[in-house]
Amino acid sequence: MKIMRIGVDLAKNVIQVHGVDRTEKPVWRRRLSREKWLKVLLEKVEPGCEIGMEACAGAHHWARRLQEHGLTVKMIAAQFVKPYVKSNKNDANDAEAVCEAMSRPTMRFVSVKSVEQQDIQAVHRVRTELVGQRTAKANQIRGLVGEYGLVAPKQLSHLRAALPGWLEDAENGLSERFRRLLNALWGDLVELDTRVGELDDEVAAIAKSDPVAQRLQQLRGVGPITATALVAAVGSAEQFAKGRDMAVSLGLTPKQHSTGGKDRLLGISKRGDPYLRSLLVHGARSMIRAAKGKDDRLSQWVTSLAARSHPNVAAVAMANKTARIAWAMIRNGTNYQPERAAS
Repeated sequence: MKIMRIGVDLAKNVIQVHGVDRTEKPVWRRRLSREKWLKVLLEKVEPGCEIGMEACAGAHHWARRLQEHGLTVKMIAAQFVKPYVKSNKNDANDAEAVCEAMSRPTMRFVSVKSVEQQDIQAVHRVRTELVGQRTAKANQIRGLVGEYGLVAPKQLSHLRAALPGWLEDAENGLSERFRRLLNALWGDLVELDTRVGELDDEVAAIAKSDPVAQRLQQLRGVGPITATALVAAVGSAEQFAKGRDMAVSLGLTPKQHSTGGKDRLLGISKRGDPYLRSLLVHGARSMIRAAKGKDDRLSQWVTSLAARSHPNVAAVAMANKTARIAWAMIRNGTNYQPERAAS
């Protein structure tokens, strides 16, 4: 019997597959090793067969490998597969759930990322982790010196400026042992600054070489970091039918809890990539601060909104609009058009 659809449950060492025919009858269930599963699958499938898998670690790699052989691959977010898991959770049931979920006509699928997109995403993830380590290191220094009666200002730049003075001041009560510890911590902080700076240069180089990232930087509140993060996250944006869909996927629209014909909108849903959403919101805050006194339509719109609503509401609304404009620019290959931004 010809297999029409195969659900794949990916794991570190074993891959579970579940195939059904045109009557939805299971005709192929196997547990395969990581080294052999692709070869076995390619020997089993025929043209027209669709392969589905959860959008998990390694899924984009395997999806690209399958696409190279002319197969149609559909990736599904894990939360959309979960409702189809019957009874207990195991690899076989998970593969069956993927196979069933991908057959739903209204199912939402995840677009396959290119190697370039994953490279950019990796740069951002490493940079974010290093920034977090730097913040933790600075807080550790502040906490330790506070035990000796020394208080550092809040900004990281002020802490950097204060450290040499503390180490050189012989009258501040610091022991020789603690001075050695503090000097080593200062070295750690400098090293983290250097690594973050190197990745900032890498992001800037990517933004300069990528045509889409160059155009996205025409948007107000969008710099090299946000532009390259958008490129890594959405690619060609073809998975979204309209700009609102992209804003929804980033969690920039209200969560809904309606019943009985009564609409009830809550705070933003916070779905999707929290890193990209954070960049867009912070960029919107910067744009709102700079909009005061400007007479263009977008500045007037967001200034008016900020005056009559909470600052967070205005920032999210501006981030939502930025995401929609970014979608239009990516899909249509156009530059930023200020006269249409506030329409």
